[in-house]
Amino acid sequence: MSLYDKFSRLASEREQFCTSGINPFGTCIDDVYSATEGRIGNQKVILAGTNNYLGLTFNTQAIADGQMALATQGTGTTGSRMANGSYKSHIALEQEIADFFNRPTAIVFSTGYTANLGIISALAGHGSVVLLDADSHASIYDACTLGGAEIIRFRHNDAKDLERRMIRLGDRARDAIIIVEGIYSMLGDVAPLAEIVDIKRRLGGYLIVDEAHSFGVMGATGRGLAEEVGVEQDVDIIVGTFSKSLASIGGFAVGSKAMDVLHYASRPFIFTASPSPSCIASVRSSLKTIAEQPELRQKLWDNSHRLYGGLDKLGYKLGSHISPVVPVIIGHKEDGLRIWRELIELGVYVNLILPPAAPAGITLLRCSVNAAHSEEQIDAIIHAFATLKNNTQ
Repeated sequence: MSLYDKFSRLASEREQFCTSGINPFGTCIDDVYSATEGRIGNQKVILAGTNNYLGLTFNTQAIADGQMALATQGTGTTGSRMANGSYKSHIALEQEIADFFNRPTAIVFSTGYTANLGIISALAGHGSVVLLDADSHASIYDACTLGGAEIIRFRHNDAKDLERRMIRLGDRARDAIIIVEGIYSMLGDVAPLAEIVDIKRRLGGYLIVDEAHSFGVMGATGRGLAEEVGVEQDVDIIVGTFSKSLASIGGFAVGSKAMDVLHYASRPFIFTASPSPSCIASVRSSLKTIAEQPELRQKLWDNSHRLYGGLDKLGYKLGSHISPVVPVIIGHKEDGLRIWRELIELGVYVNLILPPAAPAGITLLRCSVNAAHSEEQIDAIIHAFATLKNNTQ
């Protein structure tokens, strides 16, 4: 038996989708011109398949700060903070994130994935019970597995189902860990956080919210869904990423003073090289921009409503919530691949999401809006979908 025989079905499906046209797996973006435009092959495209929600990847100050850090501190840290020590900028960023969230402690990780892995696996060890939304990100599932916790899934965004499962736990519910996300990355819907907090208040437990796709997007200051709903004091730990609104790479967690001990107890933190100085510098710059320019968030939501409304009028089946993630639900994988390729030919790049990445076995064309998209670009995306709709009638 070959080492890779167990992947034969996956390899066959991948080959089937790659036999003609542009490869949908690991699409090569040949050039990136701005936060909203790039090139695939010979086709210039509007980038509507990123998580660059506030459009800050080409922010001039963030680029300048990153370049300065690159010139003065080098290309990388070449080791973990535990072994090699912390750069002053890493400590400064942790303090700035803690201040932004009005929390005592923040921990910076090398990726958003590692942030979930590092926090959850350290807290949810053998003997722990974790109740998580069934549509949770892979990093959350992997973190629970790494820690060895008992995993109990509740139906997606179903607070009643969570409550039933908490009640069945009896006294164990008081120490259970509940994990949900802010905006869910595939369908763009949000957790019923107020209801979940009510359950926690009555039955106990600790609440972790992954605000990866809602940080910078929701809330009066951009802190995410917990701020939007007004339940921040009931959330024990917020986890987030630098690779969406903060337009870089890395991750973070914020919590109580007691969370500081995870600097010394989280294996992914201890044994992973710390983020490069240039990444840290650009994140610090973008964090300041988020705090000082709330108008970016308003533009993002204006664009989200414009795209959602335009696609809805065309008769496309969309997700239930308006958010910067606008999923177009397609019936079959083959149709999804065809439409995705035709959109590129029309100058629009979106994400093709196939099962099992898409929930419930559906196929999605995942559009992602950002604050840098102009109204003309949003209308061009709608026009491309309209053209395809007309061609099939």
